[in-house]
Amino acid sequence: MKEPDQEFTREILRKVSQIEIKSNHLVSEVLAGSYQSAFKGQGIDFEEVREYQPGDEVRSIDWNVTAKMGLPFVKQYREERELTILLAIDISDSSIFGSEKRTKRERMAELGALLAFSAIRNGDKVGLLLFAEQVEVFLPPAKGQKHVLRILREILFFKNKTKKTNLNEGLRFINQVMRRRAIVFFLSDFIIPKSSANLDENIEDLFYKEISATKKRHDLICAQIHDPKEISFPEIGLVNLEDAESGEIITVDFSDPSFRKEYEDSINTHQTEFSTKLKRRGIDLFDFSTTSDFDKTLKEFFHLRKIQRNR
Repeated sequence: MKEPDQEFTREILRKVSQIEIKSNHLVSEVLAGSYQSAFKGQGIDFEEVREYQPGDEVRSIDWNVTAKMGLPFVKQYREERELTILLAIDISDSSIFGSEKRTKRERMAELGALLAFSAIRNGDKVGLLLFAEQVEVFLPPAKGQKHVLRILREILFFKNKTKKTNLNEGLRFINQVMRRRAIVFFLSDFIIPKSSANLDENIEDLFYKEISATKKRHDLICAQIHDPKEISFPEIGLVNLEDAESGEIITVDFSDPSFRKEYEDSINTHQTEFSTKLKRRGIDLFDFSTTSDFDKTLKEFFHLRKIQRNR
């Protein structure tokens, strides 16, 4: 067996260590309590009965015990303490793009680490699914620091065997394999092709069918990564653009105002339609960038989920 390159190994350890330190700091200083309030208590188990006290809900009275004891008793419940978190991450070749310091894949690793460290700090299990055109890696949910560090290494450095994106494969795997209800964070840039010559049904339609099925089984959150240069290009004249997944090269003129407007309008329209369709299905969307910190935005997102849960 070929020995791993020492420099590459050192790079793995350095990046993993950096993200681990940053994530632990953010979990302690920024997200303390936010994760728990957003997700804990989604299931409840019966614990015991006690005597009725003024102010208790009449609906919580246990009439069988009340009849036997001759005094009103109420049921008490405890929150389901252990949750299952699944990080489902799109590692197709479009994730290697990054116009500044960090690529989309590196930023997804940072978000994944933050969620994973939050989970284990609260005693929850966390698992990993990496997919591109097909499922590439699946680590079943488990606990512990070592498990989270392995998840982080896989997100950053696993060499995917396929280049293109097939979000439906990732969703189908979740629907078939994850039997227990989980909180699924589905991380991708969500660039969905409209159709394929190999399919009778529109790929986009299939995506919404699969994601609706996932939502019925799990608490699903879509985390969408983007790079600012994918949305608004500088005025730099003629540029050759290569599709990272297909290898197709096209030449575009970014100094042409009409082209720039048409491109940006198309992106904005797609994004509005995408977020509207998710909202219609009751799926939360968390949007983050390769160039800005997302810790405060994530805390606000968790806070909104807490409010929605308590309605």
